[in-house]
Amino acid sequence: MAFSGWPEEALDFYDGLAADNSKSYWTEHKAVYEEKILRPMTELTEELAAEFGEPKIFRPYRDIRFSQDKTPYKTHIGATIGGSCYVQLSVEGLGAGAGMWEMNPEQLARYRDAVAADLLARLGALSRGDLRLELPIVYATGVRR
Repeated sequence: MAFSGWPEEALDFYDGLAADNSKSYWTEHKAVYEEKILRPMTELTEELAAEFGEPKIFRPYRDIRFSQDKTPYKTHIGATIGGSCYVQLSVEGLGAGAGMWEMNPEQLARYRDAVAADLLARLGALSRGDLRLELPIVYATGVRR
């Protein structure tokens, strides 16, 4: 089945879980989790798998052994797709990201060249007045005048 989004019940589930993060709440609402949250996440990750790689949906249970916060369940669902993509749904909203860890030297050089070229293009647009500077500003270290 094709991914068509998460229904409002998914957010209602997480609202309730935030208010009552207990085994009894989880047990009573597990069917909602499986149908309204897990199934859509599975559909989404399966659709993205062809382009980005194998998906992994994280378990909903927290590891509380060494945590001061003993709430047993996560108040979000998250998944990785391939080695570099992440998606998460919670009451706060939908988040997605991508990145790499430890690029090989050739990849790192290409990445740095692309960032430098983009920065130069943006600075040129800024100096011409084609681009407006908005916060937050990210400062580079080691830049010389």
